[in-house]
Amino acid sequence: MSTLALNIKMDGKQAIIIGGGTVALRKLVTLLKTGALVTVVAPEICPEIRALENSGALKSRAGAYAATDLDNAFLVIAATDDAMINELVRAEAQSRGIMVVVADNPSAGDCTFPAILQRGDLQIAVSTGGNCPTFAADLRDYIAGHIGDEFGDALGQLAAERQKLLTNGSSSTYNVQVLRSLARRLIAELTERKESLP
Repeated sequence: MSTLALNIKMDGKQAIIIGGGTVALRKLVTLLKTGALVTVVAPEICPEIRALENSGALKSRAGAYAATDLDNAFLVIAATDDAMINELVRAEAQSRGIMVVVADNPSAGDCTFPAILQRGDLQIAVSTGGNCPTFAADLRDYIAGHIGDEFGDALGQLAAERQKLLTNGSSSTYNVQVLRSLARRLIAELTERKESLP
C-alpha cells in the first residue's frame, strides 16, 4: 500500500474510537498524547479505558455503534472485534469524507498508525503500511537502542539556533547551510560518543 507520511496536528480535534478492547486502548493511548478530544463507543469498555475516562482524559458512550457517533469527527478508528461493524464504520466515515483507520483491515482505511519513537520533540515513525505492525514495533525498538534522549536535546539546540538565525534576518540559503552543518556535527558527536561506550 502506497502512503504519504504526514504529521497531523490533532490538538482539539475530535477522534472517535469504535470499540472498547485492547486494540482500541492502544490507539487511544496514542491519540491522548496528541491532545485529541477522544470519544470511545462500545457496548463493553475495558477497565483500562474506563480508568482513563474517570481521570477525565476522554468521553465514552456505552452502546452499539450508530452513524451519528461520527458527527463532528475529524478521525475515526474502527477497532471492534466484529469485521462487519468495522466495515460499517469505514463506509460511513468515508462517505462523509472523514479519515478512518480500520484496525483489522488497514488497507481498507485511509491511514494507519506507525510505531513511534519519541525523543523530546524528535519523532521517528516506522510504518509498514499496515502490512506487519509487529515488525514496525520491533524496528522502532531497535532504533531506540541507537537513538537516545540526547538526540532530542540536539534538536532543542538546533531549534534555538534556527530561531536566532530567523531573528537576525539571514538569508534562507545561509540558514540552511549553517543548520545543516551544525546538525551533521551534532549527529557525528552523538554517534562517536555512542560507539565509544563499552
